[in-house]
Amino acid sequence: MNKIVKVALAAMIMLGMSSVTLSADVSKGQKLYLKKLKKACGMNGAKMAAKHSQYEWETLKNEGKLVDEIKKVCPKASDSALKEKYLEHYYDFFHEYANDSGNVPSC
Repeated sequence: MNKIVKVALAAMIMLGMSSVTLSADVSKGQKLYLKKLKKACGMNGAKMAAKHSQYEWETLKNEGKLVDEIKKVCPKASDSALKEKYLEHYYDFFHEYANDSGNVPSC
């Protein structure tokens, strides 16, 4: 019985650690924005993130309209900059530095 508990606990810890590494990242979103979208948008990350509140960014993400909104604000953004694998990171960046967050990015 003791071995089963130890194995289960170890499995839970490993699962918890792997989910953290797979989640999106604010700093990665900032780096991606600087590399892939800043020139196309013509504004720094602070201005882009401040286009909406945290609730509005969350709503856009949940409704699947994040790409549409980015294209609306940044019509020159290429499709390669808006790949699905980047969206979680963009969202985390925009949400963290939204106009009602009180945070200011360093880009």
